Amino acid sequence: MRPLLIPFSLVLFASQVPAAEIESVDAFDPGAADVILLGEVHDNPAHHRNQARAVVDLAPSALVFEMLSEDKARIVNGMERDDARAMAEALDWKHSGWPDFSMYHEIIAAVPDTPVYGAAVPRSDLSEAIGQGAAATFGDGAETFGLVPLPEAEQAEREALQMEAHCNALPEEMLPGMVEAQRLRDARFSETTLAALRETGGPVVVITGNGHARRDWGMPHYLAAAAPDVQVVTLGQFEAPFAEAPDLVPHDTWIVTEPAEREDPCAVFEKG
Repeated sequence: MRPLLIPFSLVLFASQVPAAEIESVDAFDPGAADVILLGEVHDNPAHHRNQARAVVDLAPSALVFEMLSEDKARIVNGMERDDARAMAEALDWKHSGWPDFSMYHEIIAAVPDTPVYGAAVPRSDLSEAIGQGAAATFGDGAETFGLVPLPEAEQAEREALQMEAHCNALPEEMLPGMVEAQRLRDARFSETTLAALRETGGPVVVITGNGHARRDWGMPHYLAAAAPDVQVVTLGQFEAPFAEAPDLVPHDTWIVTEPAEREDPCAVFEKG
């Protein structure tokens, strides 16, 4: 089962990167970026509507999805994109662990001729990363993608965020492994994104969670390590304002929306 994550709007990130808030995705301008990361809280329909509107304006050469494997992306690319139900069935989406497919279909259908790339990391690899570390699981090229030991302060902060994201219910000994799994995802997502950029010429849009899009230690860190000349711009989408320290948001641009209606994400831990 995919780990339960509290929406990133509930966590105030620490970063030295200033960000600019915009009122609407229509004001989002990534300039001449090669890679644009469109963050989200996964179950918020407003965030997916914003992403769909953005990709129409951006007209990317490729779309990379955190939620799709390479095989699933191949299925999408082989289908007509106007039938959400048929695509969901072909992808066996109901067993994917992700929110309702209609939200993601809206993005895919918005640019029907744009090739889709799948960046999802197999669960077996994530399990290996938890036990053996992200670098060992990644294999050749790990250092190229920045998979080196973390500074002590960053390691501690990332473990604290993992604990909070899992409702303070994880045994402390699990936290380092959870951080390694997150790092493996970021590096693999970046690897797929650079492949899409090479194969299509760019710009490439990545659909991913806010945490993977954060500039200080998400995908931009790994993209910069592997391809320092590639220009990356990030958009974060949140459900609460950062009134106390808006200059600490680790995205180039960010939007605040209404929160999605959802059950208490910590209830599953309380039942356990």
